[in-house]
Amino acid sequence: HRNQDATVYIGGLEDAITTAILWELMTQAGPVKHVYLPRDRITSRNQGYGFCEFYREIDAAYAASVMNMVRLFGKPIRVQQSVVDRRSIDIGANIFVGNLDPEVDEKLLYDTFSAFGVIVETPHIMRDPADGTSKGYGFVKFGSFDASDLAIEAMNSQYLANRQIVVQYAYKKDGAAGERHGSDAERLLARASA
Repeated sequence: HRNQDATVYIGGLEDAITTAILWELMTQAGPVKHVYLPRDRITSRNQGYGFCEFYREIDAAYAASVMNMVRLFGKPIRVQQSVVDRRSIDIGANIFVGNLDPEVDEKLLYDTFSAFGVIVETPHIMRDPADGTSKGYGFVKFGSFDASDLAIEAMNSQYLANRQIVVQYAYKKDGAAGERHGSDAERLLARASA
């Protein structure tokens, strides 16, 4: 039986990351009891996330505070304490952040927007696949509409790294054309499943 309070969720992992690498990284926060890295049954690649259980709860809290947004293989990882079930997380409180300065990275978006509430995934900046340069926009996914509403209200038209940014609800990937997140229906569903 896993001690949830001594466990951290680790997300945003590259394919090359193994249990051994995670173990080595997390041991820097404290003695590790178990590392669980789910793999795809067919390709046997990791699925981009894992869990690490420490012997002590205080080490899990420390890992979440110092390891979050550390870059592994050039990609910032997400480390947080005992995450709720993954499926219940995506309620649709997803915002679009545009007109970003090329210097703005995932960590800066995370640090800026986490002030408004829990961010449930590493912020995503769209980048050129050829050279990794920012395309000037990204997405932040919150765990509640209170947080996303507040972020939009507070940050739209504000300056971030010397550029006035645009912050609004993101368009839905699978919805009707031009349909944005943050609709009344989504909010009702989020309240119903809370």
